[in-house]
Amino acid sequence: MSTTTTPHHKAGSPPDDAARRTAGPLGRLGLWVSEHGKLVAIVWVLLIIGLGIFAPQVEKNLSGAGWQANGSESVAARELAQDSFGGNASSAIQVVVHSDDGPVTEGEGKNILAEVTAILEDEPRIAEVIAPQPGATLSQDGSTAIVLAGAGADTNEMVRVATDIKEELQDLSTETVQVNPTGSSLLWSDFNEANLEAMLTSELMSWPVTMAILVLAFGALVAAGLPLLLTLAGLVASAGSLVLINELIPVSIWAMNFAMMFALALGIDYALFLVVRYRAARAARPDDKRWAIAQTMDTAGKAVLLSGLTVLVSLSAVMIVPSPSFRSMAGGIMLSVVFVLGATLTLLPLVLYSLDDRINKFALPWAKSGEHRSPRFEAWGERLWKRPVVWGLASLVILLALAAPIMGLKTAMPSIKVLPEDSSARIGYDLVQDSFGEGAPGTLQVVTDKADAEATTATLTADSGIAGAMPPMPAMDDSGLVLIQAVPTVDPSDPELGDTVDRLRADLPESALVGGAAVENLDLKAQLDESTPLVIGVVMVLGFLLLLFALQAPLISLLGTLASLLSTAAAFGVARLIFQEGYGSDLLGFEPQGFLDAWAPVFFFAMIFAIAMDYTVFLLASAKEHYERSGDPKDAMVGSLAHSGRVIFAAGAVMVAVFFTFALSGPIPPKEMGVVLGIAVLLDAFLVRLVLLPVMLRLTGKAAWYTPAWLSKVLPNITFAHD
Repeated sequence: MSTTTTPHHKAGSPPDDAARRTAGPLGRLGLWVSEHGKLVAIVWVLLIIGLGIFAPQVEKNLSGAGWQANGSESVAARELAQDSFGGNASSAIQVVVHSDDGPVTEGEGKNILAEVTAILEDEPRIAEVIAPQPGATLSQDGSTAIVLAGAGADTNEMVRVATDIKEELQDLSTETVQVNPTGSSLLWSDFNEANLEAMLTSELMSWPVTMAILVLAFGALVAAGLPLLLTLAGLVASAGSLVLINELIPVSIWAMNFAMMFALALGIDYALFLVVRYRAARAARPDDKRWAIAQTMDTAGKAVLLSGLTVLVSLSAVMIVPSPSFRSMAGGIMLSVVFVLGATLTLLPLVLYSLDDRINKFALPWAKSGEHRSPRFEAWGERLWKRPVVWGLASLVILLALAAPIMGLKTAMPSIKVLPEDSSARIGYDLVQDSFGEGAPGTLQVVTDKADAEATTATLTADSGIAGAMPPMPAMDDSGLVLIQAVPTVDPSDPELGDTVDRLRADLPESALVGGAAVENLDLKAQLDESTPLVIGVVMVLGFLLLLFALQAPLISLLGTLASLLSTAAAFGVARLIFQEGYGSDLLGFEPQGFLDAWAPVFFFAMIFAIAMDYTVFLLASAKEHYERSGDPKDAMVGSLAHSGRVIFAAGAVMVAVFFTFALSGPIPPKEMGVVLGIAVLLDAFLVRLVLLPVMLRLTGKAAWYTPAWLSKVLPNITFAHD
């Protein structure tokens, strides 16, 4: 058959122009990919192999710290302590040696202390090793001693040091003498280890559940496997990239943890949307797969691109927070989204074009591969159209009721309870607390001029929040500074410590800088409290502008943006009941801290908003496509549900399954992430996007799609309807 007389293209003949003439930019990209399949495949294979070589190093190479507020007083105090006092900073490692049989400085305990000192002195990244000091790091009864290993490297490297030596130190323990390294660096080492194990366990749990949902959604094994292969390609590439980036800028291991979860969820969403659209297009024109590729990319591909941009814009706002950990986590997720988006828009069209009808292999008996318009969701749309107020009010009441507890939400930096009870850092922490006082694990470090040493000591000892202050330690260089360590009267997680630090900063001499691991947490929390409203505002504005750019409709863009706040607020309301009040803590297997971790509101908000806008784009892009064709608000609302409702339902089910698996294992922060994000997606996909937003389309009618003349001149012409 000649290509000059038919729009259909056969292998071996030059590609015809019929499909290209009617295709938009993304449609032409899909056609180009299908025409240059070998080149695209080679590029992706080289990319995956080239970056995949570095991927196995991700656990070892990525950093474990960075939880600090850059530019804060506590960070300045830590840097001075590290430079001028032999590394006696908040990131120093404390090795707690406890004897159950007499003084630890005698007999077997004495020998073990010597072995501990030898191990620490052999580690080149450790600065000064300070032996136990009576009245300071040797308990009054002599049973517990602390050997201090000064920080000879930055905080990230000290976490690696802790990881490298903790097992060797613990192995020195005997039946009567216990050795447990602890301190800030050990806390992050133990936490990262527990967190990584939980992440991997959750990933292993989520993949079979995800596969089962995808098989039900696609009705065929081959089609169901495509999203997982696509996601795996994006994950391998992003993991290798993070290792390379870490050579230039420290990247938190959390960046990879979150990237794994987010890439899996979004990759499946995007692939699901494209595969469903391609199968429907092939059913519409069984003999023209070039048209099907162009049609798929110009409709579903455009929605995926806009969705991906929305996710990137939302997460970029987290960069406002001046904390290395937050910036690297947001950057890691954004990088994974870029790779997944790139694979979705280039690799997936090639796979679809190459496999074509073979994507329907191993189909389930009831599967209808070409069914793009779902009769069930069309019937649901008709029901909403007839009774919008009833359904809209019902969903609104549920969301507001779940959001109500948010008014009493408390936040704080993670306490020692985030660690497993058998972790070295937690055992050592408890021993320090039992032997040296409630506030000893949160000892303050005050760096001040030598001339102000007396006044600083007097202020510290006079403060009701300080149990005792140690003699000033002179600097080991010519800086003219002294270091005074003060033990608070309360546990590091007690809110009273913040009041004590605020008083001291007001009363101490001007040269004094108050630091310490607990104070660094307080400064980070203060920075998060200050940054959160700004981040939320920026995310909302950028999200609205991107929707406006895509839809050209101010009213529905605004309503779609505001609706995302409801599911977010409801998720945090439920999170307060679970993690602050402890409801269901036994079921989830954790000890409540009495608050939500301070980083959760800002970071989870950006993630939830990104996901919520993902579904918003899918639904409203479909609605706009119908409205452009018919100009009928009912067709837009009912048609969008009929064509995208099933995809949103399946994608939401996959995301909920992925996120909830993180709530079942590991320390508290991954549980918080799994519960908050899982509930947010559950409410957003099934109440907001499949009920409330369609009701808004029903009630606003044609006004939802109205574009002022002046705005039409400003915005580029973006359409979703393609023949």
